[in-house]
Formats: sequence, structure tokens, C-alpha cells
Amino acid sequence: MNRFYIILLPYFMMGNLVDADPSAGNETAPETGKAIPGNQAPPGPTSWRTRYELGPGDVLNFAFYGRPDLDRPAMRIGPDGTISYLQAKDIKLTGLTIDEARLKIEQALSKDFLSPRVILTPAEVASKRFTVLGKVVKRGVYTLERPMTLVEAVANAGGLETGLFEQNTIELADLDRSFLSRNGKRLPINFRRLFLEGKMDENVEIEPNDFIYLASNISNDYYVFGAVTNPGVQGLTPDVTVVSALSRRGGMTEHAWADRVLVVRGSFEKPETFEISVKDILAAKAPDFALQPNDIVYVADHPWTKAEEILKLALNSFVGSATSNWINLNVDPIITDPIIPGRR
Repeated sequence: MNRFYIILLPYFMMGNLVDADPSAGNETAPETGKAIPGNQAPPGPTSWRTRYELGPGDVLNFAFYGRPDLDRPAMRIGPDGTISYLQAKDIKLTGLTIDEARLKIEQALSKDFLSPRVILTPAEVASKRFTVLGKVVKRGVYTLERPMTLVEAVANAGGLETGLFEQNTIELADLDRSFLSRNGKRLPINFRRLFLEGKMDENVEIEPNDFIYLASNISNDYYVFGAVTNPGVQGLTPDVTVVSALSRRGGMTEHAWADRVLVVRGSFEKPETFEISVKDILAAKAPDFALQPNDIVYVADHPWTKAEEILKLALNSFVGSATSNWINLNVDPIITDPIIPGRR
């Protein structure tokens, strides 16, 4: 039996169990959100692990019951999410389970065949992917062909990158500023607790399209986001300040609120914040503020009084913008030849 079919079979069975009568049997369903002993965080809401939905890149085997001459092995779902089998042309399969796809294809074939029975089995799982960039040994896009945790994902990427400093081997990843982004937002995961202290309650399950970034502890950059003309990353120079940083990124937009600019420094879990009034600096009422490596400068487009009011917004803006920037710079050449775990 194909190994991909073996991998996916339990999840198709789970999908059937979810739809089954909850009163059947005597077993008690596991409590949602309850911590799992061992090596991972509490489970999240229902996802691809209990309902595997087909997508572009998945490969399927088609068998026509009673007509082996009509069998078609290893047919790949196209980039537009469609597939053609016999007279069933351009059938949209994206978002469907195996059973739902089979019924849709049989329905399309019923115009030319009497009571067609199609046997559909997965040959290769390729539509679910996640990205690992930054200070890991093998950066790239990986296929999520089985349930996987954050630790496993980093391990599959070769682990954390190391280097030599004064003849000592050191890890190059800044765990305090590393993150996992899902749907454009950073998940509240403490990478230091997970990778250095072994706190497995931080070891979340990876979902399709997750973006894992291991920041560099030797980076000499700072970041400017929010209501500025050209948000993004900038190389640090010895004399850079908040005002010069904003100037280098094209200045603030007309909707920017210059009374308070937020500077975020340090880890994501325990950030140090500074409230800087650009208006006072330009009026010579306050000194300019010198930036340090990895500082985040965030300009809001509305008034605020306390850093806590926009800190989450600033960090999410950083994660979303930084993710897009890093993907554009690093992923495009990798996608053409994706790294698939277990394949050389």
C-alpha cells in the first residue's frame, strides 16, 4: 500500500468519526484544549489533521470499478485546483475531502456512464506547505505531509544554525525575537522556553501556510513600520536616530500621528518600550532618540496615550510586513524546487 495513503488514512477515518453519532459507543471524547502529556502543546481547533482537504499539487490515483482499462494513476491536481478524469473535465477539487471529490467526479461521469463507481486514493500529499527561514541550516518551503510540531519543523530544517565566536561554537538564532506567523499574525510562542528550557507546552502543531522565522542574533538592522512612506528594514549606522530613521524611509505619511512614536526593543515576550515625540524633537524641545540593533520604530495613524494600546498592533505589523519582505527576498527561488522532508 502506498505510504502516503497509509499516512492519510487515519485522518480520513477521523473525519468520518467526527460526522458520526456522538451517542454511539461508550468512549468519552477528549476534552478540547486539554494539555497533552509529552512533547506538544494543547491541541488547537479542528484543522487539516481531522479533515484533510485537497488542494493544488496533491496527486491522486483513479480507479474505475469493473473497468481497469479506465484506471489513471498519479494524476496531479492543477494550480487552479482542478483535475480532469475521462469525460469529467476541469473538476474543482480544492477544499474537498477524498469522499467529497469522489462523489463530485462520479456525478460528472454519470452523464456518460451508468452508475459509475470511482475509487480515489491519494498518491502524494503536496498541497499543504509551511516555510522556515532565518538562522536554520536548511531554509525553504516544506511539505506538511503528516502532523508535525514546531520542534519537528525546525529539526527537519536541519536545526538552529551555529557559528564560531572566539573559537567557541554559538547558536546564531535570536530566540527572543523569533516567531511563528499564522494568517499574518504572530502566535504567542516563547521560543526561548521551548528550545532552551524544553517547555513543551510551547510546542504547537504546525498548520498549512505557517511561517517560521528564526531571527539572527548578529543582525545589525532596525525596522520602521506603520504610517511611513516606505516601511521596511534598514541597516544600522552609528549615528541613526528616530528622526533620521524616519527620514531614510521616506518620512511619515500625512495621516501619521507625530506626537508619539513607539520604539520597541528587546524580546517579543518582554519588550521594552519607549514613547518618542517627533513633534517635540523637531521643535528642539526634546533630544533625538538613538536606535540600537533590532529596534522596531512604529508610527501610528491615530492618537494613543499608553504604549500598551498599540504594542500588539506594532508587533503584528512588524511580523506581517517582515514576513512578506523575507518571503520576497528568500522564497521565490526556493519554491521552484521545494524541499520535501525525506527526499534527497
